[in-house]
Amino acid sequence: MTENFKRLLIETAAAPYRRAGRFAWHFARNKLKADPVFVALFERGLLPERVRLLDLGCGQGLLASLLIAARELYDAGNWLPSWAPPPRIEALRGIELMPSDVARARNALGTGAEIVAGDIREAEFGIADAVVVLDVLHYMAYPDQEALLRRIRNALTPRGVLLLRVGDAGAGLPFLVSLWADRLVTFVRGHRLPTLHCRSLAAWRKLLADLGLAVEALPMSEGTPFANVLLVVRAREA
Repeated sequence: MTENFKRLLIETAAAPYRRAGRFAWHFARNKLKADPVFVALFERGLLPERVRLLDLGCGQGLLASLLIAARELYDAGNWLPSWAPPPRIEALRGIELMPSDVARARNALGTGAEIVAGDIREAEFGIADAVVVLDVLHYMAYPDQEALLRRIRNALTPRGVLLLRVGDAGAGLPFLVSLWADRLVTFVRGHRLPTLHCRSLAAWRKLLADLGLAVEALPMSEGTPFANVLLVVRAREA
């Protein structure tokens, strides 16, 4: 039953991308199926009950589509009892640098989410209950990473959460595989191959702790050969 429901959730979330073309639809289906982070949001109950969500480096808006699909299924009485209910959505906002991804997201999601074209190092964040940054920070120089994390900390509500997925540069061969796959996907999507600025898990933990944030690290490479870790980050309790 669980696997059947996961397939239903993924197909429901991918369906709007038919409007954005075959590439967008196939990419959405394959990414949602292969990447464990999307289902983990619900299996582990990582998002608040009500959410103003900010997705930084949102790509073609897969997370927004997944949250919309999850809420539709839940409201229709179709949900796994073992999973936390999906959040009630108060606002979905994504910021993406690549114009082609912004176009695909807008074509697929319409008015269901606000997709903004811009550089997350400079764009206005507003206030959020949850900020999600998946596989993005290593594209930025180290000072920009720290500056961005400070801005995210300031944008979060007091009980807000940052879900930050990073590669663990101290993980040896799996990390090298992650880098190779990252470059391949970047090339296939028509983007310039970037210089990467990576850190070990210990270095990520220290950086966030120095910013006054508490970190829980969850392995997030199940079913893949990668070295990905999801950092669940919150303000330290006084």
